[in-house]
Amino acid sequence: MIKALKNKYALSDQGAKDLLKGIIYSVLANISLMFPVILLAIVLNQLLAPVLGTNAPEISAIVYTVIGIVILAVVFIFHYCQYTATYLGTYDESARRRIGLAEKLRTLPLTFFHQRDLADLTSTIMGDCANFEHAFSHTVPQFFGAVISTGIVCIGLLIFNWQMGLALLWVAPISFAIVILSRKCQEKLSKKHMNTRLELAEGIQECLETVQDIKACNQEEDYLRKLDAKMDAAEKAQISSEMTTASLLTTGQMFLRLGLATVIVVGNSLVVNGDTSLFTYILFLIAASRLYDPLSGAMANMAELFSVQLQVNRLKEIENYPEETGEKEIRTNGYDITFDHVRFSYEKGKPVLRDVSFTAKQGQVTALVGPSGGGKSTVAKLAAKFYPLDGGRILLGGTDIAPLNSTMLMKNYSIVFQDVVLFNNTIMENIRVGKKDATDEEVIAAAKAAQCDEFISKLSDGYQTVIGENGSTLSGGEAQRLSIARALLKDAPVILLDEATASLDPETEVNVLKAVRSLPSKPTCIIITHRPSALNICNRIMKLEKGHLRQVSRESILEVANELV
Repeated sequence: MIKALKNKYALSDQGAKDLLKGIIYSVLANISLMFPVILLAIVLNQLLAPVLGTNAPEISAIVYTVIGIVILAVVFIFHYCQYTATYLGTYDESARRRIGLAEKLRTLPLTFFHQRDLADLTSTIMGDCANFEHAFSHTVPQFFGAVISTGIVCIGLLIFNWQMGLALLWVAPISFAIVILSRKCQEKLSKKHMNTRLELAEGIQECLETVQDIKACNQEEDYLRKLDAKMDAAEKAQISSEMTTASLLTTGQMFLRLGLATVIVVGNSLVVNGDTSLFTYILFLIAASRLYDPLSGAMANMAELFSVQLQVNRLKEIENYPEETGEKEIRTNGYDITFDHVRFSYEKGKPVLRDVSFTAKQGQVTALVGPSGGGKSTVAKLAAKFYPLDGGRILLGGTDIAPLNSTMLMKNYSIVFQDVVLFNNTIMENIRVGKKDATDEEVIAAAKAAQCDEFISKLSDGYQTVIGENGSTLSGGEAQRLSIARALLKDAPVILLDEATASLDPETEVNVLKAVRSLPSKPTCIIITHRPSALNICNRIMKLEKGHLRQVSRESILEVANELV
């Protein structure tokens, strides 16, 4: 049972145990609510005995009071146990799920993050986990508890009087069938609603990230009009999904109430014909008023379960994604990077690199130049094993990087992209990301080498200045220099600079490249640039165009520089 719950809902071992415990207490709590019904029937039977001329056991009011208090105590205890097992267990599992999801994401290969949209991942981590928490605290245990407890009570009623039992219960299978048969329709509408919500989330995120460009291009009205259309689509999909579910659910619940009418009709007939007692008739009338409520709740929970299953599947998709594997022992003979007949494409049939071969030597700066879209950034990402190859090999110090563990491989790399990532922290701590145990003196030395010290010294708090989210208080060139300082501090044997000096002036760019060349580790440096000023300090220049690579001779540098201007 625990294994089945674990596989069905992607729970941890403890989560499955807590869910089973919640279901058991839900069953007991629902059954305990039938005790007052039985007591009420016994009281009515005793009160009506003189009128009907039947014999009923004489029980004093004190005894009834004591029994009533005991029943209330039992009901309270079972409901308290249900609450603690269901809610507290669910919240603990929710915490484990979020931590487990974060740990899982940490072990996934980089290709996963390039395949998934950021808004989609954010929705899964935040929205799906929240829906999961609500479902397993308010829906799942209550559903199974209602179904099992009602089943137990129904068996007891059928044994007590099968005719009245059938009159009471015949509507239940039909009502549940109405909800169950509509499952595919509900899942289709729920999926559509989810897709429109993701599109809306992507639109809002894009709007916030590009608000400066939108304003600069005077496109606010046009963009907001498109965003409004996405909001309307999401709202329409949600209304359609909820209206369809509510209509089918209400139909099933209305049909369920027909059982009370059949109990009255059949009960009257049986009492008149002397086939059953008035006590039995009253007992089933009271049971009908009490039994249909948990069945109605179970149908409502069932409809919500259909919707929640979509979120569970999305969470399971991440949990079942193959984790990063590979050799953790990395042995290399130096740190030359060799591309050996590399072929690569993001989409099948659309090659980006076609039979690319070259070697970037350790201690040298290798420049990749060429028109935009030629595959230069792809070369840098493949050198760091961001994607699997279509063909060929990439070697680091003579060792093929394909079977190596990417996390361990990254210890040998410092990578600076054109899109800088900084944290809402001090300048000192942002640079220290490159080497967590670095001293303040080492951080300052790296900052000076990256030409940061001049602008940092002008800030009111110097290296203790908090730079805002993603360096919002800095200029583009200042942010790039901080990211370069971070890479210099790490002093990795391989440095990849993808347009990392694009926002720097030519003199600063040359000084930064000189600092790279003078690092103690004598790193292998690959720089992607459109700046002619950088070429003179590079040891080797490779031109990449339409997926093909050729080396540029020293005699042709001027020609290439003119092409870049």
